[in-house]
Amino acid sequence: RLGSGDVVVGLSGHDELNLMGCLIAGAVGAPKTIARFGNRHVAGLLRNVGIDATLSSRVAVANMILQFVRRDRILSVATVKDTDAEAIEIELATGSPAIGVKLIDLGMPRDAVLGGIARRNGVLVPRGDTALEVGDHVVVFAITAVVAAASIATVPAIVTGIIYGEWGDTAALAISLAIGGAIGLLGREFRGTSVPFTSREGFATVAMSWLILILFGTLPYLFAGTFSNPIDALFETAAGFTTTGATVLEDPGNLSHALLLWRATTQWVGGMGIIVLSIAVLPMLGAGGVELARAEAPGPEPERMTPRFRDTAERLWWLYLGLTLAEIVFLALGDMSLFQGIAHAMTTLPTGGFSTEATSLGGFSPYTQWVVVAFMLIAGTSFALHFRALRRPKAYLESKEFLWYLAIIAAAILTIALGSWSLGSGIESRVRDAVFTGVTMVTGTGYATVNWAAWTPGLLLALLVFMFLGGMAGSTAGAVKTYRLGILYKTIGSSLKRIAYPSLVAVQRFGGRTIEPRLVHGVVAFFVLYVGFFVVGAILLGFMEPALDLTTIGSASASAIGNVGPALGDLGPTSTYSGLGADSKILLSFLMLVGRLEIYPIVILLTHRWWRR
Repeated sequence: RLGSGDVVVGLSGHDELNLMGCLIAGAVGAPKTIARFGNRHVAGLLRNVGIDATLSSRVAVANMILQFVRRDRILSVATVKDTDAEAIEIELATGSPAIGVKLIDLGMPRDAVLGGIARRNGVLVPRGDTALEVGDHVVVFAITAVVAAASIATVPAIVTGIIYGEWGDTAALAISLAIGGAIGLLGREFRGTSVPFTSREGFATVAMSWLILILFGTLPYLFAGTFSNPIDALFETAAGFTTTGATVLEDPGNLSHALLLWRATTQWVGGMGIIVLSIAVLPMLGAGGVELARAEAPGPEPERMTPRFRDTAERLWWLYLGLTLAEIVFLALGDMSLFQGIAHAMTTLPTGGFSTEATSLGGFSPYTQWVVVAFMLIAGTSFALHFRALRRPKAYLESKEFLWYLAIIAAAILTIALGSWSLGSGIESRVRDAVFTGVTMVTGTGYATVNWAAWTPGLLLALLVFMFLGGMAGSTAGAVKTYRLGILYKTIGSSLKRIAYPSLVAVQRFGGRTIEPRLVHGVVAFFVLYVGFFVVGAILLGFMEPALDLTTIGSASASAIGNVGPALGDLGPTSTYSGLGADSKILLSFLMLVGRLEIYPIVILLTHRWWRR
C-alpha cells in the first residue's frame, strides 16, 4: 500500500534506523523516501544508496529565517562543511509575515548579516528602518568562519606581548580574540542543509567576508589606542589584509612587539586568502570551497593538486608556512634579530611589504637584502608550480608563464639599472638596488632600499608601468599578473594576423594550452575594468587632494589597486599616507580591496542585474 502514498520520511533519532526504514520502504514501492540524519558523514551514504533526499537535523538558521517568511521561496542556500549556513537567498511572496516588517524588528539570528535587498529598479543597502516588500530578493549571510580564523590569528601576537611584557597591547589583542571567538562559536549554533555552493554565492560571500574581516582587524589598533582616528586604523588594516603595504605610521618601530607582529600577521594571513585559510584551519567549508577559492585565491582559476580542494588548500598552506620558516632562518643568520626576521618573513611571502623600520629594508645589510630579493621572487611565482617542482624541478623550465615572469623581472631590472646607474656608488650597490627595486615593484611587495621617488621622470614612468604587471597567477602578488599579460599579448598578435590575413584561421595557445574564447573575453574584461578603476580612482583622488601633483595621484591609485604600497612623488617609500584626508584613505582602501579580490567579486556584488538574477 506504500505505492499509493506520496513519500516515506525517516525521522527517528537514529541514522541507521532511518536508513534501513527508507531502504525497506523503497523496496516495497514507496515513490519517494527522505531520511533525517544527524551525523554529517552519513549524508553522502544516504544519497548514494538510493534514498531520494536527506534532511539535516541542524537547520536552525534556515528555521529562524523561515518562521518570518514561511510562504516565501528559498532560491538558494549556500553552506559550508558541517552544514554551517553561509548565504541564503529568499524571494518574498505575497502574504509573507515579513512583508511590511522593518529589518530592525525582524528578529534575525545575532550572527546573520543582511547582504542586500534587490527591489525592482535597484539594490538597497539594508538599514534598520527598511521595510520588506513583496518580490524582494533578500540575501542573508552568516559569516563566522572568517572572523573566527582572524581571531585565532591574534594568538601569536598575544604570546609575543606576554613574552615582552607589553600588557596593555596584549589585553587589546585578547579582547579582540574574545570577540572574534564568541562570534565564531555563536555561528556554529545556526545550521543549514547542505547544497552546492555556486559561483554567485562564492563571489558574494568573499566580498562580504573581506569587509567584515577588515573591520575586525581594526579592533586591536582601536583597543590599544594606536590610532586616534578610526579611519587610520581601517586604512592600516585594509593595507595589511590586502597585502598592499601602504601605511599611515610615521615610524612602525614605535609600536610594541605585539602590535608589530599583529600588523605582520594581517599580511601573512591575507597573502593566500583568509577564505583558503578557513578551509585549511577551520574545516567548515566543504563543497563550496572551490567556488570560494575561485573568487578569492590569487590568479584566474584555483589549480587543484589533489582531488579534494581542502587537501589542496592544506598543502599550499604547509608550503607557505615552510617557506616562511625558511626565510626566518636565513634572515636570522644576518643582521636581523629573530623578531625582525619573523616580522619580515611574514610580510615577504605574501608580497606585503610591512617593515618594522621606518626606512624599510634600507638600513639592513646587503646579505639581508639579497635574501629578501630571493624570497620576493619565490612569492611572485605560482605556489602550485612550487609544489610540482618539489617532485620535478624541471617543472619551472616547462612553465611558459614562469619564463615570461622571469623575462619581465629581467626587463624591469635592466631598465632601472640603466636609468639609475649614475645615481649610485659602487657596482655591487647599484646592481643590488636595481635588482631589489625591480623585483619589489613587479611583485608588488613594496619594500624599498632607496628613495625611488627622487629618480628621473623617465624612471618614475617605468616604475608606474611596473606597478601594473604583477607576478604569476597562483602567487601572492597583485596587479594584472603574468598569465593575463600573456593572453593579452597573444590576443593582440592574433588580431594583427587577422588584419593582415583575413582568411587566416589560427588557434591561440599559451604554455602549450589552447586559449578558449571565454578566457580571452574574461581577460580583456578584467583588464578594461582594472584600467577603469585605476583611472576613476586617480580622478577622484585628484578632486579629494588638490594639493598633490599628477605623479603622486596617478601612482597612488596604481599602487593601491596593484597592492604595491608606496607610490611616487609625495607618497614615495620614505613618506606615508598619514597626511591624506579621511575620504582619500577610504577611497584607497576600497581600491586595495578591489585589487586584492581581483575586481570581479566587488563588481558583481554591486551589480543590480546580478542581484535580480
